[in-house]
Amino acid sequence: MAITGSTPAAAPPSLTPVPQPQNAAPPGTSAPPSPPDGAGDRDNPDDADAHGTGTPAPSGQGGSLPATEPSPSDPAPQSPAAGSPGPATGDRIAAATVTAYYVLLDDGGKHGVRFGCNDSLVGFAQESRAGEEPLAAAIGALLNAPQQAVHSAGGATAYNALSESRLKFLAGSFDGTTVTVYLTGVLRPGGTCDVPRMEAQLTQTALASVGAIRAEIYVNGRTLTEALTLG
Repeated sequence: MAITGSTPAAAPPSLTPVPQPQNAAPPGTSAPPSPPDGAGDRDNPDDADAHGTGTPAPSGQGGSLPATEPSPSDPAPQSPAAGSPGPATGDRIAAATVTAYYVLLDDGGKHGVRFGCNDSLVGFAQESRAGEEPLAAAIGALLNAPQQAVHSAGGATAYNALSESRLKFLAGSFDGTTVTVYLTGVLRPGGTCDVPRMEAQLTQTALASVGAIRAEIYVNGRTLTEALTLG
């Protein structure tokens, strides 16, 4: 039931009962605590008891509204709006993207930097966990990448020379010029041409992750060149 339908049309705007005018009391006497005229007929005491304060009770309720009910003129209590915004969109951190480098075999530099056995070095975008350091994320993506990936240039299949190795990223640092990477595990080249491929993939992935111009990579405490020679 709507609220406006439950209040008589003649009701005052305030929800607090408003006393009606009374006859003046005789001089020297105090006014009797009788209800306003018409509310408590002396010939009908039951009528006075039934009406109490003289304010009609709204239909559907057992009596008059309590005196503590706020007046319509009082400011309404503040509550969150139905359409109030939640957390800022910027707080929802999306997954970052890093670049891991693969090899296009015998590509001759057509789709990337030519090196080694007439191969090309090409980058692949990889997703990383939100908040992860770029260097750790990029090297981790390369070490965990599958052996092959399809390059966007003509659908050529790129090769990951590190796919058979078992390497783990330990730590890394960047001083503004040189990026240093420490790995542990086993290097497993698949042939002579895999040696320059592994070196190029690790070096370029590390450089690109932080924007360095020089990379120093260590495997089990040895330089990458020494580790590849021993492997």
